[in-house]
Amino acid sequence: MEAALASALTKEVVLKLVTLLSEKHKLSKGLKDDIRFIQTELEMISIARDSHLVDPSASRPQVMSMEEMRDLAHDIEDCLDRFLPCVACDGESSVLHRLKKAVASTRSRFAAEIRKLKKRLKDAQERRVNYDVNACRSSAGAASPATADTAENDPVGIDKPKQELVELLLDSEPGKLGVISIVGFGGSGKTTLARAVYDCSSVVGRFPCRAWAASSEHKDAGGLLTAILRQLHADDVPQVQNSINDFLQTTECLIVIDDINKQHWDAIKSIFHRETKSRIVVTTALQSVANACSSGDGFIYKMNILDAELSKVLLMKKVFFRGCSPELERGSTAIVEKCDGLPLALVSVAKFLLGETELTGSHCAQVCRSLGHHMEKEADFRKLQQVLLNSYSSLSGYPLRTSLLYTSVFPNGRPIRRSTLIRRWLAEGYVRCQYKRSDLEVADENFKELIDRNIVRPIDASNNSKVKTCKTHGIMHEFMLHKSMSDNFITSLRDQNRSNFRHLFIENPATDSTLGMNQHTSSASDDTAGSKKFRARSLTIFGNAGAAASEFCRCELLRVLDLEECNDLVDDQLEDIHKLWYLKYLSLGGTISSLPKKIDKLHCLETLDLRKTKIDMLPVEVIGLPHLAHLFGKFKLGKNDLKMSELEKVLPKKSKLKTLAGFVADENPGFLQLMAHMKELKKVKIWFEATGTDNESLPHISKAVQKFAQDGMDTAGVRSLSLDFGNSSGDLLSSIEEYCYLSSLKLRGRLSLLPQFVTSLCGLTELCLSSTNLTGSDLSNLCKLQYLLYLKLVEADLRSFIIKSGDFPSLRRLCLVVQIPVLPTIREGALPFLVSVQLLCKDLVDLSGIKIEYHGRLEEVALDYMVSNKTVEMWETAAKKHPKRPKILFLKRIDLSETESTVKYVATDGPICEKGSIIELNQVQLTQNMLQNKCIIRSVHSSSVNKPNSALKKIIVSETPQAASKLSSVGAV
Repeated sequence: MEAALASALTKEVVLKLVTLLSEKHKLSKGLKDDIRFIQTELEMISIARDSHLVDPSASRPQVMSMEEMRDLAHDIEDCLDRFLPCVACDGESSVLHRLKKAVASTRSRFAAEIRKLKKRLKDAQERRVNYDVNACRSSAGAASPATADTAENDPVGIDKPKQELVELLLDSEPGKLGVISIVGFGGSGKTTLARAVYDCSSVVGRFPCRAWAASSEHKDAGGLLTAILRQLHADDVPQVQNSINDFLQTTECLIVIDDINKQHWDAIKSIFHRETKSRIVVTTALQSVANACSSGDGFIYKMNILDAELSKVLLMKKVFFRGCSPELERGSTAIVEKCDGLPLALVSVAKFLLGETELTGSHCAQVCRSLGHHMEKEADFRKLQQVLLNSYSSLSGYPLRTSLLYTSVFPNGRPIRRSTLIRRWLAEGYVRCQYKRSDLEVADENFKELIDRNIVRPIDASNNSKVKTCKTHGIMHEFMLHKSMSDNFITSLRDQNRSNFRHLFIENPATDSTLGMNQHTSSASDDTAGSKKFRARSLTIFGNAGAAASEFCRCELLRVLDLEECNDLVDDQLEDIHKLWYLKYLSLGGTISSLPKKIDKLHCLETLDLRKTKIDMLPVEVIGLPHLAHLFGKFKLGKNDLKMSELEKVLPKKSKLKTLAGFVADENPGFLQLMAHMKELKKVKIWFEATGTDNESLPHISKAVQKFAQDGMDTAGVRSLSLDFGNSSGDLLSSIEEYCYLSSLKLRGRLSLLPQFVTSLCGLTELCLSSTNLTGSDLSNLCKLQYLLYLKLVEADLRSFIIKSGDFPSLRRLCLVVQIPVLPTIREGALPFLVSVQLLCKDLVDLSGIKIEYHGRLEEVALDYMVSNKTVEMWETAAKKHPKRPKILFLKRIDLSETESTVKYVATDGPICEKGSIIELNQVQLTQNMLQNKCIIRSVHSSSVNKPNSALKKIIVSETPQAASKLSSVGAV
């Protein structure tokens, strides 16, 4: 695997060399010859590597080792990046003139570096001549072919999903149920669940004629069908397709196909049509395959990870069967956290620990700190290693694999914003344009593939069903971080060898993986080569930077500086940040109150994220950055007295700003006027600030909004506008009468009526109205939006809103957030394509008049996690009677940052416990439940929770502290 990556990296460098040799770079003949020699040699080395990967047994002359090949490729890349500082400036004469001047002054140094690199390659060539040794044999070979999960004996946590799938099989009428797909990450227990359903006595009684086949064991669909027919005791095996087709139409049977792939399904799907009397169950790791198999009337069951409680039950069965002392309990908790609920990971660790003579909690913790090393070396982890390796190796191409490895720079378990990850990929250059598609489109496709393969877990979906936040599986994160550190890709900034790595991070406290991998740590003051430059392309800090803040500028080729979660940085420590000329992505945290004076020197900067900072006044120079594409925060434009002629001087001739989210509109019309000159704007967010001259700014605001929306008529792409009126009136939109184009619109604040501007928008697919105080008659005009896919209403009272038959013919997702627990009336025939509904009110009673049987495509219902148990039971009962069996999800309301303009909910595991109930918990369970958001502790003395040896045994879950006190007074606690 490492050899394949090194070969792919080499090819990426070759492409840069080809670019350098193009006519636009005026190079001397000698320099060109040296570069051409390096290009040719690298191509030959890469070809030799690829040939070995195809046929490892063949004897070939030695090429350089994988480590030498990787380091040489990195050194060449560093050299080229210094010589070609800004590829994006092609065609900009003024900038090119400055770059040519800079290049001329360093040309001799560049030529010297190229000569050194050429000599390294010549030395490698001489070794190939002098020695006839096939060094490639030492490199890791190709990944083993993918294998299906195997069923685990005595599984944990499958009783509920097993019951759900058994009921689905037994209750369905012949020909009415499509294919059941069980989908999930490798090692999550798909095969175990399918086998449990297959062997269930009630299923065996209903389907005495059964067949089980593993798709991965057959090269083609013919072999797969033959295996199925033989188990069904059909005689006419040669005529496979006709035989099984006839058999399924006349015989009621159950067929399970484990680990099915897209090619096999495409070949056999015509056989399993709806008229069959049989039931088909498949397992797969790919969401797209599950969607294809279960299209139409099918059902998809997505595997969940085990929670902390079930994870401990599994460990008790496998390794701690003699009981746990308090000290050993701490060790088991470390294992649970590291394995993150993946059954195969838990079982693998348990097998390894069984070999210990005396098992202690400290040893368990030590194993967790070095888990990546154990997975690579120990036989007990071979199956887990193979599953993780196959998940990684199945990804197509070096950029996608590198993009996945890159996610391990974030702490294990920390949610990652999709938009942040994609912008960082782009800044790092890990996305390559294909087939005339933009970088952003390719990056989005790469992210979707990681989600589709269930390697990256979605946490919260946005309004257009795109994943908003995600995280990798805990054990996959461990695997990738170990590999990244082994390959000089990612390490801690405190690692003594940090100067050789591409990506650096600081995490406080340090992760177990970091402690396990990096035994040689140092601080900035310990570095014996204090002046040595780092080759790092990114630096990410979570927690305190400490002395590391002084090392920013040693990373001279830094592309990404992510300080959003840094807690101790002060303004003065950013004073020299302008020296990071190559920086493309910069995010700052809550301790920063102003930007450095020379921020305009960051020539290559593309993303500036100030959302978590205290910055409320943006220097005008920031707008003039030539490559700035995404600007986030909540600020006003500096210098209120600037004239438009001065602002135009600051703006580059062709502003590349695509995202401006956002700015505060007041009596200073600067930003509003500048919007007209930002031709590439796609997303805008504006807060209105009420002033004494409020009416004077209204024409500027209305004009800017109209211009932005009208410009969208020529693009018909993604165009998003968010307006927060605050204490002002939103009626300024009423003055816009012409047709405009927006794909997404969010309005927050008081409206006297629904503006015609909203209902006349062309292409509107997403709409959010928050705190508008509009009544049902006003909202009824929304039904004119024929193409709307998502609607979110956040209002105190929606009971007068009636959605009639035929209304919202395209709507797929509906979110209603209300205070009064009375929902709109939804009549039969409305919302025919609805797949998701969120009904968010903590006081919701019963079904509140909602009839989910009206919506045959419904897949999920989300409720506020504080609803009563009775309400939850009624919704679950209604869901079981629905043909699609929609999932009942629970969302928790969270506090908003100042940059958020609407109510925000996040997913949680389940509903809160009933108010006034008493729950028996030990200290460990209390901590786990608090972490998992399973319940909210309303009234527990803080000192009791913070003491590790506290004898706390019972807690009260109540709505008010007074109610808790009453229960406490009668001896409940």
